[in-house]
Amino acid sequence: MEDLTAKQECASAFDAHHPPSNAIIEKCVHCGFCLPVCPTYVMWGQEMDSPRGRIYLMKMASEGAAEMNSTWVSHFDSCLGCMACMTACPSGVDYGKLIEATRAQIERKTERSAVEKLHRRFMFETFTRPERLRRMRLALLAYQKSGLQAVVRSLGLLKLLPKKVKAMEALLPKLRPREAVAEVTPAAGTKRRRVGLLLGCVQREFFPQVNAATARVLAAEGCEVVAPETQPCCGALLVHAGEEAAAVVLAKRTIEAFERAGVETVVTNAAGCGSNVKEYGHLLRDDPEYADRAKIFSAKCKDISEVLAGLEPRATRHRLKLRVAFHDSCHLQHAQGVRSQPRALLSSIPGLELAEIPEGAICCGSAGIFNLVQPDAANDLGDRKAGLIVPLNADVVATGNPGCVLQMQSALARHGQKTPVVHTIQLVDASIRGVSIESLRS
Repeated sequence: MEDLTAKQECASAFDAHHPPSNAIIEKCVHCGFCLPVCPTYVMWGQEMDSPRGRIYLMKMASEGAAEMNSTWVSHFDSCLGCMACMTACPSGVDYGKLIEATRAQIERKTERSAVEKLHRRFMFETFTRPERLRRMRLALLAYQKSGLQAVVRSLGLLKLLPKKVKAMEALLPKLRPREAVAEVTPAAGTKRRRVGLLLGCVQREFFPQVNAATARVLAAEGCEVVAPETQPCCGALLVHAGEEAAAVVLAKRTIEAFERAGVETVVTNAAGCGSNVKEYGHLLRDDPEYADRAKIFSAKCKDISEVLAGLEPRATRHRLKLRVAFHDSCHLQHAQGVRSQPRALLSSIPGLELAEIPEGAICCGSAGIFNLVQPDAANDLGDRKAGLIVPLNADVVATGNPGCVLQMQSALARHGQKTPVVHTIQLVDASIRGVSIESLRS
């Protein structure tokens, strides 16, 4: 029996470093509850592009019955990692850990084309480096303010660009003046707690108004807000794409930065980042120096809506007469299990009417870097989501993740809609400050 087991282990297509857990794989009973909420299965109807199909491919590779060839890899590249299957699964299969482990294996054991490697290297070495994003922001600001973007788009010059470059350009937000967040923002009135703010990377440079709104709301509710200048990227994009080693380095630096800050809670306002930092205990489970520290850190991490839901409101909410379509970010509702809190926050604003978007469990197509590496599929999902939003006649769309903001802005624009898409906390901030929705458009 031992010899047979050894032969099976040797036959596995996976290496010995954190392969997909067979214990988790075996929990899948192939019931099919995941199928109606899986974006790729809904679009294509292919079994191997469903969660249970991908789990079957993992099992085959683990048993040596399948090779990690280009066809096998393509089914995992097409997965958005939205985790909707986890919410739907009656057996409690932790698909998130399976897909991340599988993607790490793919990046170590397979060879991508030169063009794909260059594209991924650009994303991972740019989007995870705030200082590089800051330089990019200046170039993009010039591109927009000079009128060059309008000329390029009106003349159809984007058609001359490679598809993935064109996808990046289409997702560009309208850049606003950069609002810096102080390293320490004092609490208004009696201090209730000392919290840390995870600034993010794309959020920090392309949506600084979201971080500024987060700090203002927390301070108005009696929190002293610490935003450590030394905090790096949290590594979310890297983890979700299988770049495990680089993600580990950033996770350790993030933990160290917030340990020095001495905060009770670490507040996140980007759902992808939030789901990542809450899993640092798993990511660093083998590291004797950081394993326990990672667990302690992760236990402190909460989405901004969770933090505010746990505080009795202190700041007055002024009336906002708005119809708001709320979009659940996948990494907030599925990966973190946070659904009621943002709705409660919005419902607490006088005059605000909340509208639910149909098919709320299905991803908008953003999914980390998915809309940059799989632009056709992402556009199809974005168009599907926009088509469900338009009939709601909303004044604004609210969500909890910068990627979702970019994706839905782009999709709504393709539908000829100018409905603004904002972060949930921006509406709370506008209500507390007593400013109109027009302030969010400028």
